[in-house]
Amino acid sequence: MSTCVTLITGASSGIGADLARIFAANGHRVALVARRDDRLEALAAAIVAAGGAPPLVIPCDLTRPDAGEVIAATLDAAGVEIDILVNNAGFGLFGPATTLDRAKQLDMVAVNIRALTDLSLRFSDSLIRHRGGLLNVASIAAFLPGPGMAVYYATKAYVLSLSDALHNELGRHGVRVTALCPGPVPTEFQARAGFTSGVDSAILNVSAERVALAGYHGLTRGKRVVLPGFGVRAIPFMLRFVPRGFVLTMVGLIQRGR
Repeated sequence: MSTCVTLITGASSGIGADLARIFAANGHRVALVARRDDRLEALAAAIVAAGGAPPLVIPCDLTRPDAGEVIAATLDAAGVEIDILVNNAGFGLFGPATTLDRAKQLDMVAVNIRALTDLSLRFSDSLIRHRGGLLNVASIAAFLPGPGMAVYYATKAYVLSLSDALHNELGRHGVRVTALCPGPVPTEFQARAGFTSGVDSAILNVSAERVALAGYHGLTRGKRVVLPGFGVRAIPFMLRFVPRGFVLTMVGLIQRGR
């Protein structure tokens, strides 16, 4: 009989690493997925040192079309099944979409959309069988148009929409599905994106650990969407009363000011 693991992508740093620590501290055996093997091994050692079960380490580049097969084969070889899936991996790029490297933007789509969708569907039977959970890390960007980070914002809108639909579809089978939508978080994400923090970051900023904790509790409580921090929670509410054209202009101005 297979044992169960919580699979976390993008686990080598930032929100993903904090999610791994939190799930492990709450009795879950975690399977860690990211490109950087050394980072994953260090995190696995830290989890064991803190009293957690030995994690399963799966080095994998999610831009690869066969990433899902690689992960599934590793799980099968280890004799484990997924009861909770955390799609945390993702990255953004800052700048006008028409001037950014097209191949890198398509890699972003591959990680933020294709890999997340593949894993969510590939392991849905396992989630249903174990009446588990699916936590997809989106962003407050999912609620907004994103000039200056157009493709990134669009990918996160997709993540939120898919998560909403799966919350309904999988919820009928006892599976909890939650979209975690943080604001700007001071992690390696911002450096990779070429993103300079502004006044909006100061207002919306919540630490990676607090975001991860909010996501964990939101999933365990079966929440559809988790918005960590007062400033982040206020944005979807205010958008109900503001024309989208005005929002588009304001986001563009903020982004150009970075």
